[in-house]
Amino acid sequence: MANDDVWKSGESATIIDVLRRRLDADPDSEYLDVNGAKVTGADVHDTACRVANALIELGVRPGDRVATLVENSIEMALAWWGIVWAGAIAVPVNTAYKGQYLRHQLHDSGSRVLIVQGDLADRLPAITPELPDLVRVVVIGDEAPSLPQVDTGTWAELLSADAADPGVAVKPVDLGTFVYTGGTTGPSKGCMLSHNYHIALTTQIGICWGRTADDVVWTPLPLFHFNAITTAVLGPLVFGGRSAIYKKFSVSNFWPEMNRVGATVTSTLGTMAYLLAHDEDRPEMPRSGAPEANTSLRLLGAAPMPVEVDEVIRSRFGIETFSGAYGVTEASLVSWQPPGVRNKPNAAGVVNCEYFDVRIFDDDDDELPRGTEGEIVIRPKRPEVMFAGYWGRPEATVETSRNWWYHTGDIGKIDDEDFLYFVDRKADYLRRRGENISSFEVESILMGHGQLADVAVHAVFSELTEDDLKVTATLKEGATTTEEELFRWCIDELPYFALPRYIEFRAELPRSPVGRVLKRELREEGVTPTTWDVEAAGITYEKR
Repeated sequence: MANDDVWKSGESATIIDVLRRRLDADPDSEYLDVNGAKVTGADVHDTACRVANALIELGVRPGDRVATLVENSIEMALAWWGIVWAGAIAVPVNTAYKGQYLRHQLHDSGSRVLIVQGDLADRLPAITPELPDLVRVVVIGDEAPSLPQVDTGTWAELLSADAADPGVAVKPVDLGTFVYTGGTTGPSKGCMLSHNYHIALTTQIGICWGRTADDVVWTPLPLFHFNAITTAVLGPLVFGGRSAIYKKFSVSNFWPEMNRVGATVTSTLGTMAYLLAHDEDRPEMPRSGAPEANTSLRLLGAAPMPVEVDEVIRSRFGIETFSGAYGVTEASLVSWQPPGVRNKPNAAGVVNCEYFDVRIFDDDDDELPRGTEGEIVIRPKRPEVMFAGYWGRPEATVETSRNWWYHTGDIGKIDDEDFLYFVDRKADYLRRRGENISSFEVESILMGHGQLADVAVHAVFSELTEDDLKVTATLKEGATTTEEELFRWCIDELPYFALPRYIEFRAELPRSPVGRVLKRELREEGVTPTTWDVEAAGITYEKR
């Protein structure tokens, strides 16, 4: 096994380097299409310089954090570029966040400036008094509302700044983005991601896809996810070609979008692939072995993807799939499926020995034999291909890096041919509709309801390949709330993706001898006859 190879040096780069290369080679061809708004590399450079200069005038210095709360749009892409061009660190915040979720990430990151979409700004008055580091809120819209204890301005004012390149020096080791990942025993943590790590992950994914300058990569994934930043924003700069970013995934609009942009590769999620595989027939769909309206798409990238969904996609649409990969925000891709490698059923590709040493450990950090289930642990073989730790949480960084191995918290196994199999999550977080959810954070919010005595948030099986969220709770004596009333309360307090599908009230929660809630038992019990289901109840809500 190649895990024993020595440390490898390699070419390193910054985010700024790859855009400069595009400017030298091909400044005026289409680079990004975001919801139909198209820009060239030269366009992006001009706006990035204006935003960078405006931020510098506001007192932002290299290493300062600048947050964004913006849905997929050309403004979101340009804001990210302006932040990194100023040498600052971008903190893209999930646009479903509100209340304490939003306050936590802005406060934890110490963001000095927040760029916010106009119709999301009404979430700010309640939290800005609790954000001492925040000095300016920039609103994408016609007007900047008055906010407590913070100055406001508009996006148009930022764009009126000088277009001269500020010339901020940035190194590959410098941090470019914080991406917050769901906590398991505490609030979400900011993964510190260096400039070179952005380029390394972009390169890894492009190798798996066999990406070239002839490709058009399309994604509906949000720009507050690292996947969209690397595949869509940086991919065309590393491999050439162009990318298209869409506002959100839609089954009915998928094939028209492929036609509109001429997409050759998609970057999606397994849940989306499942929905496409089982969609009704549409005139614009390609057919295996038959020429149809859509002829451009060659590869559907949607990891993770169950074997049966993979087979339906291949046979029904006559296109290849990419589903053999495993990664975490802290280190991607831990395993991959390079061109020419046929993935084994249910495997997550082969371990990525070019970039990482990947092992399976027991709870005492002793390595386990091939084929044995244990925790997936890794360490890098190259500089700056992993995260730089958790912002402001040295104890969490040390804990996950004990014995100088990064511990993923996931259970897996590696076979004799280096194929990695993901088995389960070791900790109590869950994944729903492509979002990592911290059970701790949701439980903390729910306990603020006032009528719950105890609560456990846990995963249950979902037919859409990931998890559904269930709340199992006990009520205080004399409480009168119903499951539906609790759910409707949650709509105003939780991001839409963290809303429970299922709620069950019980007399008590199962506990271990030391008092810990036995979530494994709750997961195994799943949906019981006394479980309330929001879908069965017919309740609708806005998913944003």
